[in-house]
Amino acid sequence: MFKGILIDKDEQGYRASLREIDDAQLPEGNVTVRVSHSTLNYKDGLAITGKSPVVRKFPMVPGIDFAGTVESSSHPDVAVGDAVVLNGWGVGETHWGGLAQRARVNGDWLVPLPQAFTPAQAMAIGTAGYTAMLCVLALERHGVTPDKGEVIVTGATGGVGSVAVAVLAKLGYTVVAVTGRAQEADYLKQLGASEVLARADFANAGKPLAKERWAGAVDTVGSHTLANVCAQTKYRGVVTACGLAGGMDLPASVAPFILRGVTLAGIDSVMCPRADRLQAWQRLGQDLDVGKLALITHEIGLGQAIETAQRLLDGQVRGRVVVDVNA
Repeated sequence: MFKGILIDKDEQGYRASLREIDDAQLPEGNVTVRVSHSTLNYKDGLAITGKSPVVRKFPMVPGIDFAGTVESSSHPDVAVGDAVVLNGWGVGETHWGGLAQRARVNGDWLVPLPQAFTPAQAMAIGTAGYTAMLCVLALERHGVTPDKGEVIVTGATGGVGSVAVAVLAKLGYTVVAVTGRAQEADYLKQLGASEVLARADFANAGKPLAKERWAGAVDTVGSHTLANVCAQTKYRGVVTACGLAGGMDLPASVAPFILRGVTLAGIDSVMCPRADRLQAWQRLGQDLDVGKLALITHEIGLGQAIETAQRLLDGQVRGRVVVDVNA
């Protein structure tokens, strides 16, 4: 038996609860992992509360991330005792996830825990930080270098935004952070932001083209915010889009793309190829100041995850939430 959060949906409704789960209930997979730490991402908050149809199969253990140690394996490239990390692959949506003390998965989904990080630090990064690194890599691929000008990060106090600000600043970019929480300006400047702007400046319908300012962008918000960022992006600038905290719609025009040659680069972390994952984690070990993780992160026990999920959706949680599943 092991402890985990289990989501059920039946005639009694949709509910998440902390349970004792029998090992026999674990799903199919060729690797079993003793989980050390997991996280709470925005998607996990949606899954636990049922606010969005994230979970596709029931019952379900949520948690799109975990770090732990391999207990058993029939996968040729994964050995008992290996320290591993998992991000995405539909875990916590269609396959049992990481908010439990044990997980059974396809070994192809696992990557080695980078030597630069402890399991708790890897989960302080989690899917959010790994997604932020994918955004940075896309900016670099498209030629956005620090000398090209300012890079804007929206939803900057969230998990993706916080790591993006820290990584970009360490790489020498001038980072402008956008948040709806003015009281967090000092926090964002500690991460490396040179300026903090109000979310309200971007949240409503704007012009198809606005004054050029951004050489690049990391957008976690979508909707009007993404449209306004695109409209303000400089000639041949690049906007990476990886989130929908403000909505799934994109009320924009083609003007930035056909008149300024702006590139809108979509970032998917769930089904991202293994080679890109390994590169992102290698670069995080190199380009993320581990000392900043303590500023970005707070840790909770598994029993606090359900309550914290609602606070996360309500915008009351800053940065990253690490879940010690054994606490």
